Amino acid sequence: MALEQIERETTIDAPVERVWAVLTEPEHVGGWFADAGAEIDLRPGGAMRLSWAEFGSVQARVEVVEPPRRFAYRWTAHFAGDAEPAAGNSTLVEFTLTPEGGGTRLRVIESGFDALATSAEAAERNHADNTSGWKEMTRRLADYAQRVTA
Repeated sequence: MALEQIERETTIDAPVERVWAVLTEPEHVGGWFADAGAEIDLRPGGAMRLSWAEFGSVQARVEVVEPPRRFAYRWTAHFAGDAEPAAGNSTLVEFTLTPEGGGTRLRVIESGFDALATSAEAAERNHADNTSGWKEMTRRLADYAQRVTA
């Protein structure tokens, strides 16, 4: 079975510049996503580390930085442990921000599940976990961006 990319879109009652800061500044990423902290070298090829109290850490690599409109990174899948993102062990997460009225339309796409070098069951589990995860995380991101000053 082909695993489709995950797509989420939401409108946030906050300006594009604030949503950009919430997506790319480590102190903000920890406020809505990686509850045990984030490290981000915000440049193409820069290293990222996202950490959760319950789930541990994953490595990521920044792919695209186009302030304040587009940000993308490649992060390791669940089965990869603390490995560096590489072909076969990672998926690509892309954020696109578009001004809409006084707010921001945010689109998140995660792709590459079919290219994971693991069992079909593990890839499907990773896809299912991330599908429900992005539903919750986009809600949390919107709530956080609307109340924080960045």
